[in-house]
Amino acid sequence: MRILDLEVGNKEAVRQTAALLVAAFRDQWAFAWPDMKSALQEVRESFKKDRISRVAVDDNGDVLGWIGGIREYRGNVWELHPLAVAPDYQGRGIGRALVTDLEDRVRECGGHTIMLGTDDVNDMTTVSGIDLYPNVLEHLVNIKNLKGHPYQFYQK
Repeated sequence: MRILDLEVGNKEAVRQTAALLVAAFRDQWAFAWPDMKSALQEVRESFKKDRISRVAVDDNGDVLGWIGGIREYRGNVWELHPLAVAPDYQGRGIGRALVTDLEDRVRECGGHTIMLGTDDVNDMTTVSGIDLYPNVLEHLVNIKNLKGHPYQFYQK
């Protein structure tokens, strides 16, 4: 596996990345990118100025995963958006490798922090639909997966 820049001129890699985005979110977040049109729009947005767009590819050049970064706060902070790994390749360290690569790219750009936002709009965890304040950390420590996702939350 290699990680490299996703380039606007590589139409096949762009198409594969969009298809991967649809497939990776189909079961749990189908409303996010329900079709190729919306996924292609997301991929094209990753080519804007002040963005990082990287893909993990196999020996044949097929896209296995995708990560993006969005520059914020004058480049001191970057948002990780999105991160997707082909369903058949999840759980093999591809996502972890992509995050490590993004950290390196952000550092090269002078960034100090990567932020990640998340939500639970479809009741997949015990923190959906509740007021997290004032006990945010208690809720985080006790978070439980309710929908049977195969990759459980990090446990010490």
